Amino acid sequence: MRDARRGLGGVYQRGGVWWVRYSYRGAKKRETSGSTNRADAVRLLKKRLAEMGQGRLVGPDPERVTLTDLKAMLLDDYALKGNRSVPRAEQCMTHVLGYFGDVSRALDVTTDRLVGYAKARQEEGAAPATAKNELALLKRGFNLAVRAERLPQRPAFPVIRVDNRRTGFFEEAEFRGVHAHLPEDVQPVAEFLFWTGWRKREALGLEWRNVDLKVGVIRIEWSKNRESRTFPYRTLPALADLIERQRMRADAIQQAHGLIVTHVFTRADGRPVRDFRKAWLRACQEAALPHRLAHDFRRTAARNMSRAGVPECVIMALCGWKTRSVFDRYRIVNEQDLADGLAKLADRVSEPATAAPKVVPLRTGTVRAQ
Repeated sequence: MRDARRGLGGVYQRGGVWWVRYSYRGAKKRETSGSTNRADAVRLLKKRLAEMGQGRLVGPDPERVTLTDLKAMLLDDYALKGNRSVPRAEQCMTHVLGYFGDVSRALDVTTDRLVGYAKARQEEGAAPATAKNELALLKRGFNLAVRAERLPQRPAFPVIRVDNRRTGFFEEAEFRGVHAHLPEDVQPVAEFLFWTGWRKREALGLEWRNVDLKVGVIRIEWSKNRESRTFPYRTLPALADLIERQRMRADAIQQAHGLIVTHVFTRADGRPVRDFRKAWLRACQEAALPHRLAHDFRRTAARNMSRAGVPECVIMALCGWKTRSVFDRYRIVNEQDLADGLAKLADRVSEPATAAPKVVPLRTGTVRAQ
C-alpha cells in the first residue's frame, strides 16, 4: 500500500515479515508489523497516518512503554529530588501494577480503567484518600513520560473528592491523661509535640547538633516544606525544662554506656525513638480518648498560640506552615472557642444601658444634648 497522492508511506516485505515505511516531519521511519500477513502491516500504516493527521505520532517507542517503566521514572525522579516518601510511593505503585499488570502498556490505560481502579480499591476497603494518592502517583509517572517524549499524552484522570480534615484537639487535662499512660521514653516526645506543634517525624529526627543550649534555640534545615526553622525554646519555661531534662538524660546514658547520644529523644540504651504508634494507641485507650492522633498536637499548638495572642505569621513560622491555606486547615475553632465568644457577647449585652441624654431648649429654638 502507498499513498500516491501524498507520498507518505507504504508497506514492504523483508524475510517473510511485513514492514511499513513513512515520513514524519522530514524524517524517514521504518517499523515492523511483526506479522507475515500483509493486512496487518496495512492496518499499522493506516494507524500511523491517522496519528500524523492529528499532529501527534505515537510510533513504536511509546507503544513499548509499560507501567513498570512509569514506576521506574517516578522513583528515579523522587530519588533525584531527595523526597523522603520513596518507600510510600513504591508501595502505592505496587497496588497500581497489581491491578493493571506489570507489563501493561501505558497506552492501554484509559480514563474508564482508571475509574474502575478507584472503585476497586475502595471496594477492597481502601480510603478515598488512599486511592486518590495512588492515582496521583500514576499521573505523575505519565507526566514524566510525556515530558521525556516517551508518550504523546496521558489519559484524563478521575477526580476523587476527599474530606479527611480532622478536628481533634487536646485540652491540657486530656494531654496529661494520655501522657501519664505513655512509656517513660515516649513521654518527652509527646510533651515536645504539645508545646511546639511540630510534625512527629521532625521531633523524632531532632538531634543535639540542632539545639543551641547556650542561646536556647532549636534550628532545623530539613522540614517537610524544605525550609529551615528556628524555635527559641528558652522563652517557653515548660519547653526549656524539657530540653534540659533530655540533655541530662543523654549525658547519663553516655556515661553509663560509653557512647555518643546524637538524638534528643532516645530509648534507655541511647537508641533514637523511631516510632511509638502501638504505645500511643494503648495510652489513648487507657485514657478513654480513642482515635486521637499525635498529629492532633499541631492543631492544639496553633489554637493555643492563637488564644495567647501570637500573630498568625509567627505561628506559621514556629510550627512550619508555608502557606496560609494549609495553616487555616489546622487552626480550627472548637466548641469551647465558640462558647467563649458568645460569653463575651452576653457580658456586653448584660451591661446596664447608658442613661438617655437630657434635652434642653436653646434660645435659638434648637436643642442640645447634655
